[in-house]
Amino acid sequence: MTIKSSNNIFHALIITNTSIKNNITTSMSHIHIRDKPTTKTLHHTVNVTSTKAELFAIRCSINQAINSTGISKIIVIMDSIHTTRKIFDMLSHHFQIHAAVILQELHLFFSYSQENSIKFWECLSKCNWSLYKVIDKETKLFNPVPLFSYKSSWDFSKKNKCNDLTNRWKIIFQASNIKGKHFLDLLDSDDNFIEPSYIKGSS
Repeated sequence: MTIKSSNNIFHALIITNTSIKNNITTSMSHIHIRDKPTTKTLHHTVNVTSTKAELFAIRCSINQAINSTGISKIIVIMDSIHTTRKIFDMLSHHFQIHAAVILQELHLFFSYSQENSIKFWECLSKCNWSLYKVIDKETKLFNPVPLFSYKSSWDFSKKNKCNDLTNRWKIIFQASNIKGKHFLDLLDSDDNFIEPSYIKGSS
């Protein structure tokens, strides 16, 4: 399959991989087209699951492939084929943004010709396939060091979000006319105003 694709100027071979280190997700893809040098893309972000990173890599790679003149067949190779099912599952709300964009790209790709096609293949690391070994090694070699490691944690992100919500509640309540003119301020045992609060895992 690789030899056949590498000899055909109308085939695009996409190989993707992801890795998570220090809470930073790295996604990488290599696009092989016979008459063009290998295109390499690298993205990294924090607080993103590997599935979202893989969908993002597929999304970017498909976009690059269909924008190459004359491409009629796309082959996507990855180590977690189950991720591709998320593209066609409209009930997966967490992945709908990426799925919608990928489907839009594919709709455009298929509208060019009824003969156009896309295939998804799985290649596990243990297979020792040369092209996949290259991208797997490059992805794992990337060792990001966050400048503010505490800011890249899920707990920090959740705390910021909860603080924003409680501050918004206070502002909305203070400016609201619903409470009435004779609304009494609620005080705790130390005569401090009671404010909205939250605990980890609840509100």
